[in-house]
Parts: sequence; C-alpha cells; structure tokens
Amino acid sequence: MKYAYLGPAGTFTEAALLKMPGGASAERLPAASVLSALAMVENDDAHAAVVPIENSVEGGVTATLDAVSVAHHLHITAEALVPITFVLASAEPMELAEIRSVTTHSHAWAQVRKWAQTTVPYAEYRPASSTAAGAHGLRNDPPVADAAICAPLVAEQLGLHVVDRQIEDVPGAVTRFVLAAKPGPVPEPTGADKTTVMIPLPEDHPGGLMEILEHFATNGVNMSRIESRPTGFGMGDYYFSIDLEGHIAEARIADALAGIHRISPKVRFLGSYPRADGKPQQKGPEVSEEAFAAAAAWIESLRG
Repeated sequence: MKYAYLGPAGTFTEAALLKMPGGASAERLPAASVLSALAMVENDDAHAAVVPIENSVEGGVTATLDAVSVAHHLHITAEALVPITFVLASAEPMELAEIRSVTTHSHAWAQVRKWAQTTVPYAEYRPASSTAAGAHGLRNDPPVADAAICAPLVAEQLGLHVVDRQIEDVPGAVTRFVLAAKPGPVPEPTGADKTTVMIPLPEDHPGGLMEILEHFATNGVNMSRIESRPTGFGMGDYYFSIDLEGHIAEARIADALAGIHRISPKVRFLGSYPRADGKPQQKGPEVSEEAFAAAAAWIESLRG
C-alpha cells in the first residue's frame, strides 16, 4: 500500500499515518500540500492520503474540508488523533531576543500566538506549507527565517537547536487526521462510528438549515461537528460539512440522509468509519434498529 501525506518527513501528519490501518507497513509518499496529497489518490499514484481535518483549538482545516467535500471525489475510511506540542528551533544556537523572523504552518502559528506575542513580539511571521517544511527551510541558503515552530521530532531529525519547548498556548491540544481513498466498500460498523457528509443549502430562505437539522433530530442522530463553507460559486452560496455519530448501515442514519436528499439532492456521503476515540454513540430505544424494524413491519401490515 502507498499512503500520501502532508510532508515533508517529520510532520504531525506522518505521525498520524502510522496510526492508520496498514500505516506502519505502507510506503509513505510526502506531498507538498493537502491538495497534492489527495490528487495523488485520484491519479492512482497512492492508494490513500492522510490529511489534517480538524484541530481542538482552531476547528476545521478549511483546505481539507473544501478539498474532500468539493474538489475531490474521495471517501474517508479512518481517522486518527495526534496530541500536538511545539518547539521553537533554529539552525544555530540563538537567544530568544535575537529572533526576528519565525516560520511555520498557519494552524501552528494560531496555536502559539499568545506565546509569540509575549516572547518574540518583534518577530515577523513567515508562512510555510507545513511545520516540517518550515523546519527544513532553516537549512536553506539563506534560511527562510531565523527560527521555526515545529514538532520536537523534526527538530531532532534535522539536528536543530531547540530555543524553547512546549510553546503551545493550550496544553493538550489535539489534531484529527483522516484517511481518504477512492470510493469503495464502507468499513463495517463497530458501534463507535462517525459519518461525514457535505450538504449544500439548495435555497437561501428562513428556516432552510432548520429543515435539514430536523431530520437528524427526529431520527436521534447527534452531530459532533458542523461548519459552513462557501461553495465558491457566489456570495451567500454555502454548504455544510457535518460529522454525525453513527454509521450509514444504521437505519436512523440512512433515514435521516434519505430525508435530507429530498430537500438537497446534491448531498454527498463522504464516508462512515470507526471513531478514533472509540466512544460509543448514545441513542435511545426509540431509534434503535429494533424500533425501526418494528415501525417498518407496522407500515407493511397496514398496506396488507
């Protein structure tokens, strides 16, 4: 198996890849961006791609949400959670007061912003395609910045000088990564699953979103994430990226999505897969498989 991932080597994404099914034995193919990693799958250069999709501090990773929901026709088959901690590293030993420029990924910068304002307030921020790419850039001639904010692992791999450690503003932050592949058999339900969907709002009118959400409520389906994103086709044209607790094999999930399909026929199913935290979904007896089967049998009896 070949797995593409947001590279270069040493990123948190590579750490997530090793947690994915088959990741430890897969051939790892670093990509320069999320779009590049997903394109490798669509072009059959890789069997699947590992990309970040959500952070416990910053929320959804918009590049991944847009790419998986709109730009590419891929399904999510697995997820992994990776604890995030950062170091400030330089190519040569430096003091904090000497640092005038810092490079890292935008999501990493957002997670250390308070530390930066307090510790290196005069440092210029220079964006990098990933935390590891910024660290590698310190070895360029000339270097891309005085220092990089990166994972401890890549700083160690590159032999960088660690100026400061555990610089994240929120200790215990976690990033969620997903494994995306071409559509195929859906993983079997485990009792602790997620389903991801993309739902365009077909018409902007009062109560439009409520009409969609009511299908989840009446079928006892809990949402663990909902975000609105522009479709790119005009102002006010949005879609909703939603994670549901449950599996498409469950009647309550299937019934909810069938009802939404009548309202928004362009709804896209993006996969059902095991939850990384193993937390079983909570559901009442009225939305159990037995309850749906009994209701279907009752309707059949009325039809004769």
